[in-house]
Amino acid sequence: MVLPIVHYNDPVLRQKGEPVTVFDAALTQLGRDMVETMHAARGIGLAAQQIGKALQFCVVDLREADPDDFDFELDGSRPPVELFMPMMIANPKITVLPSEKDSYEEGCLSFPDIRGDVVRPDEIEVRFEDAQGVPHVMVCNGLLSRCIQHEADHLNGTLFIDRMSKRTRAAIDRSIKALAEKTKAQA
Repeated sequence: MVLPIVHYNDPVLRQKGEPVTVFDAALTQLGRDMVETMHAARGIGLAAQQIGKALQFCVVDLREADPDDFDFELDGSRPPVELFMPMMIANPKITVLPSEKDSYEEGCLSFPDIRGDVVRPDEIEVRFEDAQGVPHVMVCNGLLSRCIQHEADHLNGTLFIDRMSKRTRAAIDRSIKALAEKTKAQA
């Protein structure tokens, strides 16, 4: 089921998510609904806050991305992407690994048609649980690393606009204010 996506200035986007403690059919269904919502909006990641739930849970799907845009190791191996994506990620803990920091234009489903450059570390290790509560460790870089960092930020109430340089943010500030007013008017 496609769920409504919360837009910028809704207070839930600034809430730190509660840890996932129950891994049941309801969580799996939430994950499926989030994947369907993400796909309908043509996104590659979606956090629970973006559908109005302050929970440490997000989904990621890069099956359509260029395989040269990222590299990864999941639980010590490199399975085909189709075997583990879309990913349902609960309670992620990110460790930045020694790597370059890259600037890349990011967008966000909670900020329709607003994009801006964000600098992030290229390589991370993320420890998480899947929707069944099974623990995993992933080391990744490139687009996958960036996507997971972006979604994990959401789970902690941090938005991609918070990570932009002052110059980048200033260039899109008018659009952000207009979106905030539109969200307020619709509330």
